[in-house]
Formats: sequence, C-alpha cells, structure tokens
Amino acid sequence: MGITLGCALLSGCQHQATFSPQQIAVLQQQGFTPTPEGWSFGMSEKVLFGNNQATLRPESQAHVAELGHALSQVAILHARLDGYTDNYGTDQYNQQLSLKRADKVADAMASGGMPRANLTTRGMGKSNPIADNATRQGRAENRRVAIVIQAP
Repeated sequence: MGITLGCALLSGCQHQATFSPQQIAVLQQQGFTPTPEGWSFGMSEKVLFGNNQATLRPESQAHVAELGHALSQVAILHARLDGYTDNYGTDQYNQQLSLKRADKVADAMASGGMPRANLTTRGMGKSNPIADNATRQGRAENRRVAIVIQAP
C-alpha cells in the first residue's frame, strides 16, 4: 500500500511540475485537485443540468464561463471534459447524453475564453460511478462532467 500511495503521489507531482506557480494557484482557487491524470474538477448535474437534460442552467452557464475565463487568463487553454450519467437508461442513451453534457460544458468554457478546438469531450455513460446508484443522491452525484487539465 505504501508503494502504491508513493507512486500516486509522485505521478501527481509530475503533472504539477509542468505548470507555473500562477497556474497551480488558479487551478487550486477554482477547486481543481491534482490526480495522476492531471488536475481534475468534477461538476454534478444538480449544479449544471436539469434531470435527464443536456442543457445548462443559466447560473451554471455563467459559472462555467467564468471558470474558462480564469483558466485562459493564466494560459491554460486545453482541457478534456468527460461526461457521465447515472445507471438509468440504456447504455447507448447514456453514452449520448453524457457526450452532449460534456459538449455543453465545453461550449460554456469556450464562451469564457478557452479555444473550443482545444477542448476534447468524451461521453463516458454510466461508467466510473462516484456514488451509490441505489440512492437518489448517489445518482445525482453520478450525473456529472469531470474536467481534466493535463500538462502542456
């Protein structure tokens, strides 16, 4: 376990080392956390979307645009956005819905100043749940878009 933890910490440090101190400060201020993949930020549906919808709520649109603006101000111009759903619905439907959600968040980030062509989106469907799909609250947490910023 100690070796695994050490490797995870080292891989997180590798990604951090390629960002400037100013970029790291903005990532932390915006709520991103370092992971082995890069800096990650998860947004749940209860903040972004209505139930079973891919249209951003107006308050969420503004929040995501501000996030895009803050990142672009420190020359963070690339991101990957992974959309997720809960376990209700068919695999095909959930994959399509999750991709539409990721695309909407990418569009909002672009409206804040990040180049849309630099924002990669993926629909992950019901994979990788972060909460128990047996509860209403858990399903709401699983309906999310994760933003990953990788080292340039």
